[in-house]
Amino acid sequence: MGSPCTVAKGLSCRMEGLFWQLVLLITLYVGFFLCLSNNFKGKAAGSKKPNFIIILADDMGWGDLGVNWEESEDTPHLDKMAQEGMRFVDFHTAASTCSPSRAALLTGRLGLRNGVTHNFAVSSVGGLPLNETTLAEVLKGAGYRTGIIGKWHLGHNGFYHPNFRGFDDYFGIPYSNDMGCTDTPGYNLPPCPSCPQQPKTASCHRRDCYTEIALPLLENLTIVEQPVNLTSLTQRYMEKAIEFIQHASESGQPFFLYIALSHMHVPLTFHQDHANRSSKGPYGCTLREMDYLVGRIKDKVDSTVRESTVIWFTGGSSAKQTTWEGGHRVPAIVYWPGRIPGNVTSPVLLSILDIFPTLVFLANASLPSNRRFDGLDVSQVIFGNSLEGHKTIFHPNSGAAGKYGVIQTVRLEQYKAFYVTGGAKACHGGPGPEVHHDPPLIFNLAQSVQEKVPLDHSAAEFRTVLPKIERTLAALLQDIATDNVSSADYSQDPSVTPCCNPQHVVCRCEPTNS
Repeated sequence: MGSPCTVAKGLSCRMEGLFWQLVLLITLYVGFFLCLSNNFKGKAAGSKKPNFIIILADDMGWGDLGVNWEESEDTPHLDKMAQEGMRFVDFHTAASTCSPSRAALLTGRLGLRNGVTHNFAVSSVGGLPLNETTLAEVLKGAGYRTGIIGKWHLGHNGFYHPNFRGFDDYFGIPYSNDMGCTDTPGYNLPPCPSCPQQPKTASCHRRDCYTEIALPLLENLTIVEQPVNLTSLTQRYMEKAIEFIQHASESGQPFFLYIALSHMHVPLTFHQDHANRSSKGPYGCTLREMDYLVGRIKDKVDSTVRESTVIWFTGGSSAKQTTWEGGHRVPAIVYWPGRIPGNVTSPVLLSILDIFPTLVFLANASLPSNRRFDGLDVSQVIFGNSLEGHKTIFHPNSGAAGKYGVIQTVRLEQYKAFYVTGGAKACHGGPGPEVHHDPPLIFNLAQSVQEKVPLDHSAAEFRTVLPKIERTLAALLQDIATDNVSSADYSQDPSVTPCCNPQHVVCRCEPTNS
């Protein structure tokens, strides 16, 4: 038998061994869960915050994308991106006109919440309410460099300007490309004239032709050209986007770039390099020019920040004002090599409203407090881990029949109910007849995606789904009624119209180097 000292020393050794085994187990246990956590976050952000590029096309139809419609042949670069990323075939804008759809993208909230229910004018005093927090503001607060290139259309006066809404850099037009005359008016039906050189040298009988003010091009707070040359604008956008990506990648700072194109909004314009390259005439040539821009931006990303950059392409609206599928079902592609599975076509029901909460999650940032959101974090959907999107989405009146912003159409799974139809501008220029439906028209989109044949009111299917739709709509309206909602200022004052030279009839000024 050993001495007491030997026994004590052995016991001490055993106790010390047990202690270090316990420490090792705890370390492994904590490390395991940290690994899981980091792996989960890694799916979202990798070793650092990912970069984000949102490319928003204007008035692009769902079938304009070649991979969506076999007769389309003018989007080879977008088709390639869809093959290398994830394409969504049931993706919807939040409104079928310009300002409301952009406000929804940048706030994750419907117009009844964020206050933007219809378009702002060239003389609008207000814009997206200042108490609404934009995606750019959230990401800027999370350490991102932020930029917008293209069409803003959420207010240009004072603090509504994008430089005061979270964007470090701005290069583009303050509203739609038809809201001011140019010397390159492009294709429209009927056409609008060029800007007059002298007072009363031109006139236009169309109510929506702007002959008294030229369309401006802004770089941050400065008008650098008025009227803007629309035929070279796409090239300038592309150069600015590539420059922004290059500078941001060199700095190592994560970036958010929002590219809001005028394609395919009228007037249709394109550079001569894209002329006669489509069998579909000016529309196809304009589409090809837009596709070329997307391809160049993707090439730049692939050569610099490929593994850390998400590109999300979608449309803002596809047919003015209407809540039929053609008005709000838009193309959507999400591309992130190595993170988002390639060559996947997803049937999940998603919305442009989802971009805000999804990018906030991927940036490891927090949603603004004291308000509710209509969008969902769909990161697990785009990573290929989930097929759970929206069960319901809501379509507001965007300028057709009835009051602006009011929910007139409800989508519940494969069912879609219309409470009001008509009122939008028809091809002949006048509004279609306004029709209120009580009970609503209900379509089963799984059987009639063209919305040709509504369910019979006496059918069991109709009687089963109608109460569910009515409860869904009532719940949304109650939720909005108890939310922190905003109200936009739609008042107008001619003095706030962007003008670089008030002495000229259309504010014409010489372009500056930009």
